[in-house]
Amino acid sequence: MLAGKLTCRQLVEYYLKRIEAYDQKGPALNSIILVNPKALEEADALDAAFKEKGLTGALHGIPIILKDNVDTYDMATTAGSLSLKEFVPEDDAYITRKLREAGAIILAKSNLHEFAIWGETISSILGQTLNPYDLTRTPGGSSGGTGASMAANFGLAGIGTDTINSIRSPSSANSLVGIRPTIGLVSRDGIVPYSFTQDTAGPICRTVADAVAVLDVIAGYDKADDETAWCCGKIPKTYKAFLNKDGLKGKRIGILESFFGKDEVHKEVNKPVRESIEILKANGAELISITEEINSGWLTSSVSVHLDDLKDHLNIYLKALPDYAPVHSVEEVMASGKYHPGIKENMEKAMALSVGTPEYNQKLVLRAQTQTKVMKLMADYELDAIVYPHQQQLVCKTGGSQQQRNGVLCSVTGFPSIAVPAGFSTPSADAPIGVPVGMEIIGRPWSEPVLIEIAYAFEQASRLRRTPESTPEL
Repeated sequence: MLAGKLTCRQLVEYYLKRIEAYDQKGPALNSIILVNPKALEEADALDAAFKEKGLTGALHGIPIILKDNVDTYDMATTAGSLSLKEFVPEDDAYITRKLREAGAIILAKSNLHEFAIWGETISSILGQTLNPYDLTRTPGGSSGGTGASMAANFGLAGIGTDTINSIRSPSSANSLVGIRPTIGLVSRDGIVPYSFTQDTAGPICRTVADAVAVLDVIAGYDKADDETAWCCGKIPKTYKAFLNKDGLKGKRIGILESFFGKDEVHKEVNKPVRESIEILKANGAELISITEEINSGWLTSSVSVHLDDLKDHLNIYLKALPDYAPVHSVEEVMASGKYHPGIKENMEKAMALSVGTPEYNQKLVLRAQTQTKVMKLMADYELDAIVYPHQQQLVCKTGGSQQQRNGVLCSVTGFPSIAVPAGFSTPSADAPIGVPVGMEIIGRPWSEPVLIEIAYAFEQASRLRRTPESTPEL
């Protein structure tokens, strides 16, 4: 743009053509709920502003794919549910506003697992989103619409939300970079909640640098989200300063052995992740094997408060909606019948749970103990970060359910992590270049700069991302 070789309008037109060609046609990824009808108008306005005074912000003209549980004042926000069909909020979510102020264009709203409840990205509003690397598989979730659309190059950057795995799962499954920030770094105001205890939002992009550019814009204190008060004094002038090609040199990185599966079904994940760990070592990191047991399944079932929070926290959002909204409570959503049958069991479980019960409080005790356990491991081994496969098995087939995802460790602790492409499984007829596999890098609270150094140096040394064959250049 600065060189006069590209306009914002040309960039938006490029992405609109790709969405037109591949989302409901061709491989029919089914990842986009709504395209911004004013995208070209907004692009023209940005081009006019550019001619007059130059770039309007750090993300001038950048087309963003926004998960459809993030409020937009000018487009419907459905959380993937027919119960909220055509509902347009009164104002933008905090992060939507920050993106627009930085010059970005909200190009489209992407599909998600309805109300972000699980990890296969199927909703009553749109149905099942497909993985562009293997059209028989899901794209992970719950932010799988953002994941699939980023992999298929429908926009320059994407936004996901994450309660248990939901930024890192689609990143892992689509050969992308996903950042789950420390709880409190990014505001949740205006985002349809699942669990305020564990919810956050973050970038899903094709490169570390792109993800970091987005994080720079959306991070910060917001009076409407009390938790963000914790980030004051913790944010560097720019996270871009940590895009260091030598960022692995001298880093001590733990390998969490209990997060690797031990059976035949795990081999297709373990091989590329182990090879990626060797790349960390070859580029200056010191590796330390962590043999202490952490069980991700137990964390999901016995520590995570996602279902306990769901009814109470989602009701806070729904009850605050304007009078014209079609529903104002979880009870009304259930009574309407306008939801995908696949979420019924989890919704019914959530209806019987609540915050503040003895069982809930016991989970919070276990959560605090888990936070301390991770911090102690990092202290005892003098670690900068810990790595493991995000998902012990390949992302599941459509009609199936995700198995043995490890993202829960950061979700229950609130600690930051970055998922990066770690390679692919063995190619097959359904997956011509293989199914993507992701490696997760976690750190202490507010250690995003360290994680960015590690992720960027690894990415630059490995260059493992490849584009899916189902969505070639037009």
